[in-house]
Amino acid sequence: MGKHVIAGAGQVGSQVAALLAGQGHEVVLVSRSGSGPDLPGVRKVAADAADRERMTALTQGADTLYNCVNPPYHRWAQDWPPMAGSLLGAAEAAGAGYVILGNLYVYAAPGRPMKEGDPLAPPSAKGAIRARMWRDALAAHEAGRVRVTEVRGSDYFGPGCLDQSHLGDRLVPRLLTGKAVRHIGDPDQPHSWTYVPDVARALVTAAGDDRSWGRAWHVPTGPAMTYRAVAERLCELAGVRNPGVRAMPHWLLRTAGAFSPVLGELEELRYQFVRPFVLDSTDFQVTFGTAPTPMDEALAETIAWWRERLATAA
Repeated sequence: MGKHVIAGAGQVGSQVAALLAGQGHEVVLVSRSGSGPDLPGVRKVAADAADRERMTALTQGADTLYNCVNPPYHRWAQDWPPMAGSLLGAAEAAGAGYVILGNLYVYAAPGRPMKEGDPLAPPSAKGAIRARMWRDALAAHEAGRVRVTEVRGSDYFGPGCLDQSHLGDRLVPRLLTGKAVRHIGDPDQPHSWTYVPDVARALVTAAGDDRSWGRAWHVPTGPAMTYRAVAERLCELAGVRNPGVRAMPHWLLRTAGAFSPVLGELEELRYQFVRPFVLDSTDFQVTFGTAPTPMDEALAETIAWWRERLATAA
């Protein structure tokens, strides 16, 4: 068994910690607040991911450092550069493998399913930040200073996904309580949705297999579905009436963005929801012999998690 350090105790980092602890590994879960699951084998530490000296000390003796940090959208320009530099430097100094949780913002607006070899040509400022992070990490790998890989998924859903998920609190609890849903784009465009437990499993798989190093991979993700189709199927599985899905007028998103920092940041990402946005995860699935969780199973787990949460709140 080995030692693994996870920066970020959010929806993905917490599940990575649980998986690794369940396999008998020593796990150090790092967040600003020291939060995360209370599990045997998981040591929760309060630390700033941008503190390179502190992260290097925590990573000493570790097999892998996972970057599962997710700062608020409106703070990416300020927060990501120092955190990315700190984590890359800590992995290098400690001799640990460095596994980065990435996303699809790094690619151009797609005209076909996205593959890992597509050029890094992001149309957004946030995508440019993520592309720079990967280029810096890959350069360090190619220079022989550290082993790195990046695992990219599409929009997340599943247990634990809340306000930063398009299939989170803007969709599931509203449908379960009979309220109509508004989507920021075209609800009838095909879109890839990545199940968070599959994300966690992909990160752990990549960390444990030497074939992963030196390139990016896509998380195993099921066939694309429109936002409307996801809502319809979720209601069918939940046994509730479908209150309907409508498109949010573009002017309304722009207006709301003037008052909400998070909604304001969605404007430059709207291109992902007004045209097909589809991920191809064939490479990962074939190389590592894995498959995405079937959509019905993933939605059923998501419904159960939200119903428990709603019942507790009531």
